[in-house]
Amino acid sequence: MATGTPATTALTTAGIAFTERRYSHDPSSSSYGLEAANALGVEPARVFKTLVAQIEDASSTPTLVVGIVPVDRSLDLKALARALKAKRAAMASVMDAERSSGYVAGGISPIGQRRPLATVLDASAFEHATVLVSGGQRGLDIELAPADLVTMTQASVAAIAT
Repeated sequence: MATGTPATTALTTAGIAFTERRYSHDPSSSSYGLEAANALGVEPARVFKTLVAQIEDASSTPTLVVGIVPVDRSLDLKALARALKAKRAAMASVMDAERSSGYVAGGISPIGQRRPLATVLDASAFEHATVLVSGGQRGLDIELAPADLVTMTQASVAAIAT
């Protein structure tokens, strides 16, 4: 049964198969992604976090972008910049990420964002038949095939995790 988050609504509308994976969110958790992996009994390499970064292109104009990496790894900002042919990348502020995506931190889904952003999915996603990403709220992940995640986000794929 769909929860009605923008992410699940977009997937349902597109006819993409996915499974909702709910867990009880602990507000004191310092790592939303690792919390989800532990609560759902899924290896952390299959659970991906959505990170909003800011890149600068040749004109030095800052632009928000999304990097999707496993929760047990970090986003390599230099690799993200290279993947997007930008001069440099830095993490966006939480406020900018929330405002752009329409989601709250810890529940930012790469799917159904208020304003679609250029997105890069770490290539390791394709080592798994399915991966999990936030479903648009804390305590909700969605499981889907990596190729469907690429389709829904129009992501490029590159090695961006370290």
